[in-house]
Amino acid sequence: MNKNILQKAFSHLCTAKCLTETYEANFKQVSKYVHATSRGHEAIQIALGMQLVPQDYAFPYYRDDAMLLVFGLKPYDLMLQLMAKKEDPFSGGRSYYCHPSLKDVDKPKIPHQSSATGMQAIPATGVAMGFNYRESGNLFVEENKAKSKQQSGEENLISGYDASVHSEDSHLRGKAPIVVCSFGDASITEGEVSEAFQMAALKQLPILYLVQDNGWDISASAEETRAQNANEYAKGFKGIEAISIDGANFIESYLALEKVIKIIREERRPFLVHAKVPLLNHHTSGVRMEWYRDDLEEAHSRDPYPILKQQLLEVGWSSEDIINIEKLAKTQVNKDFEKALKAEDPKPEDLFTHDFAPSPISDEVGERSPKGAEKTLMVDCALFAIEELMAKHKECLLYGQDVGARLGGVFREAATLAQKFGDNRVFNTPIQEAFIVGSTVGMSAVGLKPIIEVQFADYIWPGLNQLFTEVSRSCYLSNGKWPVSMILRVPIGAYGSGGPYHSSSVESVLTNIRGIKIAYPSNGADLKGLMKAAYYDPNPVVILEHKGLYWSKVKGTHRATSIEPSEDYILPFGKALVLQEIWKQESKETLTIITYGMGVHWSLNASEELGLNHQIEIIDLRTLYPLDEATMMASVKKTGKCLVVTEEPSNNSFALALAGKIQEQCFQQLDAPVMVIGSENLPAIPLNATLEQAMIPSTEKVKVKIKQLLAY
Repeated sequence: MNKNILQKAFSHLCTAKCLTETYEANFKQVSKYVHATSRGHEAIQIALGMQLVPQDYAFPYYRDDAMLLVFGLKPYDLMLQLMAKKEDPFSGGRSYYCHPSLKDVDKPKIPHQSSATGMQAIPATGVAMGFNYRESGNLFVEENKAKSKQQSGEENLISGYDASVHSEDSHLRGKAPIVVCSFGDASITEGEVSEAFQMAALKQLPILYLVQDNGWDISASAEETRAQNANEYAKGFKGIEAISIDGANFIESYLALEKVIKIIREERRPFLVHAKVPLLNHHTSGVRMEWYRDDLEEAHSRDPYPILKQQLLEVGWSSEDIINIEKLAKTQVNKDFEKALKAEDPKPEDLFTHDFAPSPISDEVGERSPKGAEKTLMVDCALFAIEELMAKHKECLLYGQDVGARLGGVFREAATLAQKFGDNRVFNTPIQEAFIVGSTVGMSAVGLKPIIEVQFADYIWPGLNQLFTEVSRSCYLSNGKWPVSMILRVPIGAYGSGGPYHSSSVESVLTNIRGIKIAYPSNGADLKGLMKAAYYDPNPVVILEHKGLYWSKVKGTHRATSIEPSEDYILPFGKALVLQEIWKQESKETLTIITYGMGVHWSLNASEELGLNHQIEIIDLRTLYPLDEATMMASVKKTGKCLVVTEEPSNNSFALALAGKIQEQCFQQLDAPVMVIGSENLPAIPLNATLEQAMIPSTEKVKVKIKQLLAY
């Protein structure tokens, strides 16, 4: 092997080894925040890192500090994160050591990294899926070269991404980008990893899964927790090629990875490398090896440091050369450590930055009710919105369960889209909600705009792990570098005896996830306008679409059908609509109803049937986050009474929290307690139609509550 490659590798290994030793020697100073190091894993990490290039994407795990050194990060950079300093280049002091977020032009790109075991497999595979799409027909190359703007005048979503790396020429030169996902062998037992493997195998994606197997979970050994190693497991996925190597031997690791990476760059297919390595330091700073391990002597016999040192001597480097390399690494690490100790901590005000990326959408634009336009069902307003977006933006894709050409969605909400735009832009996924949701992190990272669908709100639960841990936190924990631009469509609500697994309302769960925006429209015009706003928003958006409003077949929901807005109609988030406005009255009791979705129709019908249109102000929130608090509070202060109408069971709900907020801000103007009406507080919505109606609110139930509150 080239002696310069070995010298460079040894230098990085010495630096990584010195990092571990320095942290141990200064344990009291650095143990304030938990950390893990690469000690024992350095050879395989360095062998991989040396072969990646700036157009590649990497998803390291929490032990990969040696890999980061090879990418070009300095010990000082890593130490700033170790000590949670203000200038931590990854997260600004918000995330743990070796949880990088990197977007430097001269280094492999690293989207936000969580600490959840194995979860990075799905976002990483999402990047590879994005590569796959970009290379199908060599899309976007010309657009990228021109750095064009969209016709709408909005900033081009792909302007920050170099699409030229997917060109035919790039492939011929063996420079096509790859994705690397690194994790420990224990992660392979995580179910979400299998979802990633399934899609990588199915679609033959250009991704390398590097599994560093040190034989341990935390205190549980491989024999206790794993039926087979990663190599054996991966062979169960037809289409993923897998090998095992000695990850403690740098030369073996480098040569094996060289072949694998060449195959992936040229043949665009997935590969798994199972690298056996020793763990020579603690699991983390908080779980020390001497507490539970009895294999330390055997582990140290496989230390990659003396192996690489001997390999250097064999190619002609002298002992003096090696000593100088060791001294240089130690000097640099010590110098950087002292500097990092003195670095500035974040200020309290730094807490409040980068929860969301700035949105270009602030005003309502376009025609909401164009002359001559026909009334359109709510489901079709959404369909037409997506069709217009896909026709205009090649980076727009739609995928989920049953949205493909054969069915076009179980509610026909994607009908004809696959026929118009092709199966590579509108496609079915397996029943993998976690993958559907989490893959958007990777798709967004390569400049695409995925619109995804979970078939029913009841099915969102497997996807919440990715939505909460990866999607919602990406912008904040990457210090603004990696916002996730996606739209998640969720058909929701009780309709037509859907029963306990097709009828749930889940907005309270979603509103407790910070870092996402949530829409819940009550009519087709709002749905189309909010869909357009969501598309041009660089942040993750969830749109809750009530199934009972799709076709206005439910009695009293005719108002959900509306004139279809113009193509350029955009409705900003956080703008509630006063559907029924009243003036302040001294002689009559007045009331504000705050609601959304199906609740809008129950409230309008109840007000009308009671003949109280002049005493009841009705506000349609339209978006649950951000909330239009100003409009709500102004109304309640004017009327003196407030009823919140929701379809969710009211206990511990978003609606109840909203009532508390109103009570706090409007206490002096209130003439009665803020009341809430929702579904009965039971575990599920029954299948039987009579029981379903007994469970959920209705116009009649809202009428009773209105009378009660006005008479208070």
